Amino acid sequence: MSMSKEQQQEIQKESKKTLRHRVWDYIVITVASGIYAVAVSLFLDPNSLAPGGVTGIAIILNRLTGLETGTWVLFINIPIIILGMWKFGLRFILSTMYCTAATSLFINLLAPLGALTSDPFLAAVVGGSLMAIGIGFVFKAGATTGGTDIIVKLLRLKFPHLKTGSLFLMTDAAIVTASAFVFKNVDVALYAGLVVVINSVLLDVVLYGRDGAKMIFIISDRHEQITKRILEEMDIGVTYISGSGAYSGKDKNVIMCVMKKQLSPKAEEIVREEDPLAFMIVTNATEIFGEGYKSIFSERL
Repeated sequence: MSMSKEQQQEIQKESKKTLRHRVWDYIVITVASGIYAVAVSLFLDPNSLAPGGVTGIAIILNRLTGLETGTWVLFINIPIIILGMWKFGLRFILSTMYCTAATSLFINLLAPLGALTSDPFLAAVVGGSLMAIGIGFVFKAGATTGGTDIIVKLLRLKFPHLKTGSLFLMTDAAIVTASAFVFKNVDVALYAGLVVVINSVLLDVVLYGRDGAKMIFIISDRHEQITKRILEEMDIGVTYISGSGAYSGKDKNVIMCVMKKQLSPKAEEIVREEDPLAFMIVTNATEIFGEGYKSIFSERL
């Protein structure tokens, strides 16, 4: 069935908006990568604080080999990104590839400036806070920082019973523990653990609040394509609600999904790309119980 002239104009208008949105996202990712690099090069790395994730591994390898930390960040991420591309598709990985390259470049460029403070506690607090801000903006732009983000998604595919938070905690704890042996300093490892805690808490509070989330309803004739991409690219649950149009009388599957606030721009982008004419309702969800959110048992004790 051919589209009307008004529908074609609407699609063209939405396509231009999508292009502008993508350009803005990459500007945000670039700035966020710079903030993240400041945390690593000017606070954490010069004070031998190796937080979890690929950055922590890169700092440890820098001490063992002498190769620049930013270069190690890039090298470690390359096979992880290739693996993620194979599992999740090129579209999901492109922004991550850009973020990884930008972060690696900025870390190497800023490294010669040295530490802004030699106090490990201040370095942990400021460095952990800046890391959280950088990662937060990356998430809000619909991207990821690569590294353990992709590894955890892959582990969740194989072991769906394991919670995402638990997997991150295990990987971060292993890297922080390894730093104690490499640097032969337990205090340094404890400060690195403080960075992990600050990063986690600040992300949780600043970006999406204690329990805050978004609930999205999507009505579209392309609901199957939208659902497929949400499941594959965002790794969140989707529920179909049966409905029917009061005017048309046609039966419809309404997509309902709940997600952390920082993921909602990615969901909106998927809907725009698959069906610019879709009807979408985005609302705040103040309390969420279940996996990835609060336990319905522990919170009521």
